[in-house]
Amino acid sequence: MKTASKINYIAKIAVLSAIAFIIMRLELPLPFIAPTFYEMDFSEVIVLIGSFALGPMAGVIIELLKNILNILFTGSTTAYVGELANFMTGCAFVLPAAFLYRYKKDRRHAVLGMVAGTLSLAVAGGLINYFIMVPLYAKLYMPLETIISMATEIFPSIDSLWKMILLCVVPFNLIKGILCSVLTFLLYKRIAVLLKK
Repeated sequence: MKTASKINYIAKIAVLSAIAFIIMRLELPLPFIAPTFYEMDFSEVIVLIGSFALGPMAGVIIELLKNILNILFTGSTTAYVGELANFMTGCAFVLPAAFLYRYKKDRRHAVLGMVAGTLSLAVAGGLINYFIMVPLYAKLYMPLETIISMATEIFPSIDSLWKMILLCVVPFNLIKGILCSVLTFLLYKRIAVLLKK
């Protein structure tokens, strides 16, 4: 990669990371499906657009920088568990989509990639939350029983972490993946023109 191309590539990643960070601050809880500490944002739209335009590695870098900027400028209200979860689940979402689109850059592979990314987000997000994030959050921030009780208020049948993952976390991530995919589908062509300059 020539020096000018490298600078251009780095500049695009920096701009996309900054935009993703700003959008990340606009978080929305979905209290009808998950406890309020699960908040949805649309920053993955920017990360996914960057992944499609600049490649999978760029997507990972944007995802990482977005979370680092969030920690630097706003701190963490979740003892950094939220930022770690956001990075891991974000990568689970954008990487399958980016690799499929990179294989063949057409609308069909973009849609297939976003479907694969959404399913990956739901599955990986569930496993990450079950084995890593919720236990870590419970150790650092609040007791596991309190977390499960918050989910029980939404769905009375929830009496274990596994049920919380199946009834709250997986649907939450499916909704997030679908909404981010639809927005990316609608916005990509317009933004990609700017990124190709």
